[in-house]
Amino acid sequence: MKAMIIKEIGSTDVFQLAEKAKPVVKAGHMVVEVKATSVNPIDTMLRSIELPWSANLPEVLHGDVAGIVSEIGEGVTDFNVGDEVYGMAGGINGVDGALAEFMLVDASLMAQKPKTLTMKQAAALPLVAITSYEALVEKMNVQAGDNVLIHGAMGGVGHIAIQLAKVLGAKVTATYSSANLALAKTLGADNLVDYKTESVADYLQAYTGGVGFDKVFDTVAGDNIEKSFEAAKFNGHVATILPISDPIQIALKSLSFHSILMLIPLCHGINQASHGRILTEIAALVDAGKITPIIDESNFSIWEVAKAHDHLSSGKAVGKVTLTV
Repeated sequence: MKAMIIKEIGSTDVFQLAEKAKPVVKAGHMVVEVKATSVNPIDTMLRSIELPWSANLPEVLHGDVAGIVSEIGEGVTDFNVGDEVYGMAGGINGVDGALAEFMLVDASLMAQKPKTLTMKQAAALPLVAITSYEALVEKMNVQAGDNVLIHGAMGGVGHIAIQLAKVLGAKVTATYSSANLALAKTLGADNLVDYKTESVADYLQAYTGGVGFDKVFDTVAGDNIEKSFEAAKFNGHVATILPISDPIQIALKSLSFHSILMLIPLCHGINQASHGRILTEIAALVDAGKITPIIDESNFSIWEVAKAHDHLSSGKAVGKVTLTV
């Protein structure tokens, strides 16, 4: 089969078109004919810098995949040959990913693709949907009536998190860049805050009466985490997708802090079935019209992955950058 492989870490010119043996199915796994994948920041990081998982970097990157089941291994009972599926199932920790014609996947990480989405749309969802679900449902336990702040409305995780928080019945305030106002308005947030012009004190007063938000999901992280701590109420919750350097505000406000790393099942071999379960729930919400991924207008094939990585890194993408076979 054809695949885009890398032999070393570096710029986008490390991608090479190569012939690889088609993966052989094994117990608990499926071979999926790849139809689409998407670019996540973790993909560009694994390609370009040393990470904890870089020592056994796979030749084939990209974890998000949508495709058709072509072979089923022993013990797999929830899928059939010909099923349209999606998941986040490789491209890290020595497991080859979706930049190939076929991908071997752990069946427990997969789910039936939302029926109302194309392969391209479905491939945009797994990593960002699982991350949003873990933060809002499993870690912060967002409930109806909660006053929730989400940083990064137009990010891959942020735009799904807004929609999921509304499904959960929360009142949602989201930060955005003024350049994306029209699209941000389509996501259903109750309040939108231009982070370039409005201070935390301003929107804290406007939307919480100065008390602070019950729960804050920071999909931007970095220096922005200080804004999240400032915006949370005493004894509130803050979740983020990246490490923090100074935990002092967590202690001073008695916050419950949650670090979200959806890669744990792939890197440590635990709780894989949680991914399949979450994606099954997400598919039902998508097919009910409650969650819709925003897809960048670019049109790359997986053989043009270098261009896709460059496009994401340029900051010009609006929505998830996807690639098709």
